[in-house]
Amino acid sequence: MLYFRKTPGWLKKLFPQATWNFHDTEKKIFLTFDDGPIPELTPWVLDTLKEFGARGTFFYVGNNIKKHPELFKRASDEGHSIGNHTFNHLKGWRNSHEDYMANIALCEAAIVECGGGGPAGLFRPPYGQLTFSLAKKISANYRIIMWDYLTGDFDQSLSPEKCHVETIKGTKPGSIVIYHENVKAEARIKYSLPKFLDHFSSLGYQFCAIG
Repeated sequence: MLYFRKTPGWLKKLFPQATWNFHDTEKKIFLTFDDGPIPELTPWVLDTLKEFGARGTFFYVGNNIKKHPELFKRASDEGHSIGNHTFNHLKGWRNSHEDYMANIALCEAAIVECGGGGPAGLFRPPYGQLTFSLAKKISANYRIIMWDYLTGDFDQSLSPEKCHVETIKGTKPGSIVIYHENVKAEARIKYSLPKFLDHFSSLGYQFCAIG
């Protein structure tokens, strides 16, 4: 499986309209969680964040919001930010612009229906897949939030310990870090996330939602 853990500078320059990290000298980290909400993992993630007084940003799939509105409400009520991750977790390179934008709109409707209070405002493309023209269309209505560190928790060939150690090494002040709320990621996120929060809490970092 080929992917970048640390996002290279040249890739960030391809989509300058997206937010890849925050240029903070302060001790702030922006944890993000993709693909939920799901009952197998979301309650545990929320409990773990609460234990450390941490806030995060959840990029939810509209179909999962419809299935589990109570989990959406809990994340929102506990002070986390919610972003749009399309309704069906679509690939931006394999779908027409019309179908993709319609799927974003379906997710937005699910967010509003379940108490989001208005358009999400934040968007992350599944798999990080964008084209230049698609990014231009989306950025007219959303802040596109990418990342500068990918934990690789979805990679079942990656040991939980390696996932954790490399994520610690790759995270800097202002980093946007991705974990995943899906069954493939469960072993690695459950091992890594509490240790990550404990490590950076001990160094005086804050864990902030993207507003």
